[in-house]
This record gives sequence, structure tokens and C-alpha cells, in this order.
Amino acid sequence: MPARRIAEEPAYVLHRYDWSESSLILDVFTRHYGRVALVAKGAKKPTSNFRPVLLPLQPLRVGYTVTAEGLGEVHPLKGAEWVGGHVMPTGDALLAGLYLNELLMRLVAREDAHAPLFDAYAGVVRVLGSGSHGDALEPVLRSFELLLLREIGLLPALDAETMTLTRLQPAARYALVPEAGLRAALPGDRATLPGAQWLALQRALEPGGAGSYTPTLRAIAAPTDTPMTADLKPQLRTLLQYHCGSPLLRTRQLMMDLQLL
Repeated sequence: MPARRIAEEPAYVLHRYDWSESSLILDVFTRHYGRVALVAKGAKKPTSNFRPVLLPLQPLRVGYTVTAEGLGEVHPLKGAEWVGGHVMPTGDALLAGLYLNELLMRLVAREDAHAPLFDAYAGVVRVLGSGSHGDALEPVLRSFELLLLREIGLLPALDAETMTLTRLQPAARYALVPEAGLRAALPGDRATLPGAQWLALQRALEPGGAGSYTPTLRAIAAPTDTPMTADLKPQLRTLLQYHCGSPLLRTRQLMMDLQLL
């Protein structure tokens, strides 16, 4: 199989590893090819054009060569250009962005394309880098967590109980749990939502035109329009950690440590 050149591919750097004294291995999320591993030779040299560009949470266009070995290999990076549009997030927004990057690395398989998820991620990153996200930060994170779980097939339908397929009652309360999906609330549940809110989330998760998730990402512009509450956060975090497995997400541990300072 001959080598194939990928050019001008929209991408974000999720993580970077030292490969040698002068080079880096990159974990990159691309729009059309999913998560790929690239080697940036000489990227750590002071004179490298890659040095100021290969940063997380920055929109890029990359070029690389798919080697003859094919999928699953580390491909040589041939070019990278910063697209621009926003500055690097700081503070809570930076931590939130690194958390999303870790979720993508733990849950999205290599070489598995998810263009709608990429577009949603790009939208969230724009909000994080805007410096004016304010109260939108939590709704945006909850939106992306839902979209990620939905896109990779780990989110049950939110309009019916998972085990019985019974339609949700708007006034009753339900919990989303890893072992049983969506079920009726029990007395010991710490966090639940009324059926009306789960039904609204299910409607919002339906892709819009061209497979986009624009309806759900209404939370970016107007978080009060989407039923995001404090009770949704622990349910999604528990479900995500269950599918990520051990150890605890490093960014989650960092957030908890900072809260204790």
C-alpha cells in the first residue's frame, strides 16, 4: 500500500509526549480521520516552525503522511498552521479544556472519525477561549459530555427507562446510572432529574442539518435554554468515569485537589 498524504486537515492537539531530545509524539483530534498519532520531528528545537504552533486548545490545519503500514501507526507530521480565532483559555476554562481533551483520549478510538463531535468540540473550545464564557461554562461542559457519550454509543435513550423501555413520565424523577442506564429514582439516589428534563435533553440531542449537534449546543449561547442543572453533573461524571475505567481522570483529580486548597 503506497503512502498517502493528508493535507489541510482541521485538527486540535490533545496531548504531546517527548519522543527524543528534539521531537514530539502528538495525539491529535482531526475532523475527517478521528484521533491520530503524529510524530513532529525537531519540534522542540528553538528554530522549528512547529514549536509555537503545536499547542492544545488551538485550531490547526495539519498535513501528514499515512505510512505504508496503514492504520494504527504513528504518522510523520509534514506541516501545521495555526488557524487563529481565539487566544489560549486560562484559569477554569483551561482546566475545562484539558478535561475534555482527556475524555477524548480515553474514550475515542484511534482512526475513528467523528466529524459532528469534532465540530461540537471546536464550538466548546471557542467558548473557552472567548474569555467571556461566564455562567455558560458548566452548561457547555454538560452539553459536550452528553454529545460525546451519544456519539460513541455509550448514552442510552433519554426518553424511556433503559431496562423496561417504559416512556418517561414528565413529573416523575429518574437517575442515569452506569449499570442500569436510565431508571426510576430510588430513595438513596444522590442526584436525579424529572422526566420532563430528560425528555428535553433527548430532543436536544437529535442531530440537526448535515448531522450537526447545533441544537444541543444552544447551551453555548444561551445556557438557560437547556435544562442543565447541578443534578446532571454527578450523573454524567459517574457514567464517564465508569467507561474510562481506572485510574481517576487526572484533570478531575486536579480539580478536586484545587478545591481543597
